[in-house]
Amino acid sequence: MYASFRKDKKDEEEGGSGMGGTGAGGGSHAFAHLEKTSVLQEARLFNATPVNPRKCTHILAKILYLLQQGESVSPTEATETFFAITKLFQCPDPVLRRMVYLGIKGLSNLSDDVIIVTSSLTKDMTGKEDAYRAAAIRALCTITDATMLQAIERYMKQALVERSPAIASAALVSAWHMGQHRGPGSTGPDVVKRWVNEAQEAVSSDSIMVQYHALGLLYHIRRADRLAVTKLVSKLTRSSLKSPYAVCLLIRIACQLIEEDADEAAGSSTSIYFDFVESCIRHKSEMVIYEAAHAIVNMRRTTNRELVPAISVLQLFCSSPKATLRFAAVRTLNQVSMTHPAAVTACNLDLENLITDSNRSIATLAITTLLKTGAESSVDRLMKQIASFVSEISDEFKVVVVQAIKSLCLKFPRKHGILMNFLSGMLRDEGGLEYKTSIADTIITIIEENPEAKENGLAHLCEFIEDCEHTTLAVRILHLLGAEGPRTSNPNRYIRYIYNRVILENATVRAAAVSALARFGALCDDLLPNVLVLLSRCQMDNDDEVRDRATYFKVILEQQQQNLNSQFILNGLQVSLSSLEKALHNYTLSGCDAPFDIKSVPAAPIDVSEKKAKAGEMGMTSKKADAKPTATRHDMFVEKFAAIPQIAQCGPLFRSSQPVELTACSNLNLDPLRVIPESETEYVVQCIKHVFPNHVVLQFDCTNTLNDQLLEKVTVDMEIPDGFELVEILACNKLEYNVKDTIYAILASPEDELSEWIGTVSPTLKFVVKDCDPNTGEPDSDEGYPDEYVLEDLELSVSDYVQRAMKANFPAAWEELGPTNELEDTYVLSSMKTLDEAVKSIIQFLGMQPCERSDKVPEGKSSHTLVLAGVFRGGHDILVRAKLALSEGVTMQLTVRSENPDVSELITATVG
Repeated sequence: MYASFRKDKKDEEEGGSGMGGTGAGGGSHAFAHLEKTSVLQEARLFNATPVNPRKCTHILAKILYLLQQGESVSPTEATETFFAITKLFQCPDPVLRRMVYLGIKGLSNLSDDVIIVTSSLTKDMTGKEDAYRAAAIRALCTITDATMLQAIERYMKQALVERSPAIASAALVSAWHMGQHRGPGSTGPDVVKRWVNEAQEAVSSDSIMVQYHALGLLYHIRRADRLAVTKLVSKLTRSSLKSPYAVCLLIRIACQLIEEDADEAAGSSTSIYFDFVESCIRHKSEMVIYEAAHAIVNMRRTTNRELVPAISVLQLFCSSPKATLRFAAVRTLNQVSMTHPAAVTACNLDLENLITDSNRSIATLAITTLLKTGAESSVDRLMKQIASFVSEISDEFKVVVVQAIKSLCLKFPRKHGILMNFLSGMLRDEGGLEYKTSIADTIITIIEENPEAKENGLAHLCEFIEDCEHTTLAVRILHLLGAEGPRTSNPNRYIRYIYNRVILENATVRAAAVSALARFGALCDDLLPNVLVLLSRCQMDNDDEVRDRATYFKVILEQQQQNLNSQFILNGLQVSLSSLEKALHNYTLSGCDAPFDIKSVPAAPIDVSEKKAKAGEMGMTSKKADAKPTATRHDMFVEKFAAIPQIAQCGPLFRSSQPVELTACSNLNLDPLRVIPESETEYVVQCIKHVFPNHVVLQFDCTNTLNDQLLEKVTVDMEIPDGFELVEILACNKLEYNVKDTIYAILASPEDELSEWIGTVSPTLKFVVKDCDPNTGEPDSDEGYPDEYVLEDLELSVSDYVQRAMKANFPAAWEELGPTNELEDTYVLSSMKTLDEAVKSIIQFLGMQPCERSDKVPEGKSSHTLVLAGVFRGGHDILVRAKLALSEGVTMQLTVRSENPDVSELITATVG
């Protein structure tokens, strides 16, 4: 019978005739140029008498290949093919029969009436031919629906405890699949739950795979019952499972119980589950030993004492002759080094031996782990060991090493010289854009975090751009040179490198170089004459963008006015490009009687760190890229409010806050193994505050979480601060179960006193309740009863009226505003214990953007200066300088400058 499995050497030599042949081309795939239509035409051969097993097997392989490649097959085509395949049951060839099973599984979701093969599959499933039974079970369970499951239940129960391991495993895995939820009304999970006795019997099987699959099914059946799972684990931990796969699964289940139990979440050694996991470290199977060690080190609250045995096992695996064990050990140690670097230090000697491992994945992980755990004294030796290794690995591994070096630089700032030299050597080596970008990012990070490394790092980057072939990277480095170069002790040294780019590079890089030169001219008076000469030469460039930039910057620099330099060169235009585009378009459609007011355009949103914002400021993109500005969150609100007349008449939108929860958050649980508790609140309400020139619009997003209630005439009653006036409330007509709807409240701001803009709103949700059918949502009657729901208070604070703005050169912007509307006061922040805490609180309270990387407080400092920039409602620039000193609390000297004196007064008064 098994003769059909045999493949002669002659068949292997016939390239195109076999399933795995390469065709006439000799190197192309046999199925590389298949066409669905021709393959389905070939499927007609299934109807031939007698059946040709060899040809039919080959055609079935083609069909399966097309399905696997995602080929679109219509239900009609799938049904016709399926019916043709069913006729192949008359052939007893074992290879063909197995291909038929695969074909049935592949087409079962596409064709109609797949149920017709049930009798044939059931016959194979219950027959005496073991070669058919396992595959028939898998195919039958794939097409079985709720109505058929009862008919085959008896056969499935028998198969679960079958002596043949292949049949029992097929039945257990198929039962697990059928136990999954298949939509509303599915009875599959309920039927499978009745097979728990058979699954328990299968757990005692002598077969390794059967025991593993049986435990998986048993856990799946009981997973919703915490007590049943606990009993299962307690019973099995006291017995000795023969299957290492089953023991690994039991370890994972035990760890999940430990994590879920609040008393045992710390991984206490008194826990029977933790004792079991720890005992598995001494198991005879290496797989189980690793699984136990991996589980212990990945528990959320494992102590250093509990880590010791797991780390010791991983350390032993590092010297294993098996590459898989070495890789698993060093990979896990690498992960542990991020949270418990001290615990991994004991393995450093073993990790150093792995640097020369023939497997480069292992060597890379060993190096990165050593870089995370090594001492400062070992940095020099590590760099020498890495030097010979790096040239032998691919770019992908080099990027990992570079990231580890970045962490080492931040950990040991005094070693920046050695590490920077090493990185510059890597920059000169061959490599792709991602690899070179990672090195440049690391050097830039070192420059930003360590002032002592600035000039050394800039020098390395200057040498790199001399031979840099990546435009985006050259542009970024030029931007950095323009930002940091003028502040160094000898700015003149960078001019040559920048101007070389104007002579030698493409238009995009030349434009970036022109912008960098302009910054030197704006900040260095002694270099201004030379910069003007170089910009004059750039005016003869053959690219219009380069010429326009040179002309623009030259005219501004010739005025020699600091405020012009700050506004048009150093800080630039900081508005949302998409909003500016729409505002200009609307202006051209109007009468254009009044000049266009740039203050009507909102500032560009800053939702990322200063570092990323600065990277975006370089803006030296090619005009040929033709990239359109993407719509921002602000633009989406503007478009939405344009369709609501009551809000549209409020004028241009200044800013929108993030959603604020006004009800207790529901306990959301995404784990399907656990029962989801009831929500803590009947209704979920979030509020977004929209600020307009003279109005504040409160957007209440409401969700009804009760499926037996329908809410109608939903509105909000509010107690508003003095000075505000309630203009209108746009109520919600109907609030159905789990369908979000919105209520708008339009408030007119006080006209005179800015201090009255700050206050508390106390909202209450009011509505009419109608009881309804939970399944259909239809109300039981037309009559309802009024009800209300008290919401949390809503604060209107200073930050709601301030839009973040980045000032690339804060000193220039500070001097540009001048002391005309400056106010200064001193405060004692007694509740603050550290400077870092004070900085974060000030930024959050004022809602302004930190500049000059002042949001990062150097370690060990007792004083710090925080500088912030923003735009107040009405388009008024506002700058804040907070000098902080640490004593018993934190003392703050706050200086505020703004275009509007009332804004400066509001800030100082509110902080006080």
